[in-house]
Amino acid sequence: MAAPTPHSIMVVDIEGFGKRSNPVQSSLRDSMYEVVRNAFADAHLSWTDVHPQDRGDGILMLLPPSTSIVALAGELVRALDAGLREKAKIFTATHAMRFRVALHQGLCQRDSNGWVGEAINTASRLVDAQVLRDALAAAPTAVLAFAVSDEIYRGVIRHDYRFVDSSTFGPAVLNVKELRQERVWIQVPGYPYPPGLPDEASADEVPSRDSQARSASPEGRHVARPDPFPRVEQSGGFFFHGSDVRVTGDQVAGDKHVRGRREL
Repeated sequence: MAAPTPHSIMVVDIEGFGKRSNPVQSSLRDSMYEVVRNAFADAHLSWTDVHPQDRGDGILMLLPPSTSIVALAGELVRALDAGLREKAKIFTATHAMRFRVALHQGLCQRDSNGWVGEAINTASRLVDAQVLRDALAAAPTAVLAFAVSDEIYRGVIRHDYRFVDSSTFGPAVLNVKELRQERVWIQVPGYPYPPGLPDEASADEVPSRDSQARSASPEGRHVARPDPFPRVEQSGGFFFHGSDVRVTGDQVAGDKHVRGRREL
């Protein structure tokens, strides 16, 4: 088995796929791949770098570190949204196609049967999360709902890189399978803030129309937005994703005091 290597993981799923007839499902799959491939081209990202894993009603895509994760979270999501809106103009209600999309990163390992890794499992949990489903269901004019892990939010989204607007993301907490108290951030393109999230004033899950019949154990609840740039005091080293820059030593935001003396 090959050694694990870092990848970005993006997952796309078609909303309500299982409710369609077999002929419609087949047509939707063709349209899904067309929209995704065209979006990669529109975002100037190479489809040949992608390791696609077919999910039936979606695609799990592994991308190497050379692929800009900023472009995935920004330009690619915009291109997916634009491609889906083009299709919406000509598709009937029976053939309506909307996506749930998730983005995460981490180590993945290839074996004789495909790819494996905790990061792949996490990305799959994000795209299937009820809170993401509810956000899309509550947005009738949207064609896409997008979820990122807290790691992606802290490393990419909160910095408001080009084509990335952190103010349009809302936080929630997942408790599903192996993910316990896992923070996720949701965006619904076309909306200033994602609809359908439980009220942030509530400490417990506030069920939506689609989740009232679910178990009382919460899978997702909305949480108050934390300070996007909290005070950081860290010893050791850190690295910037997508670059070779590494810094070691102390990293302190604020005044540094050594043995009672303030150092500049």
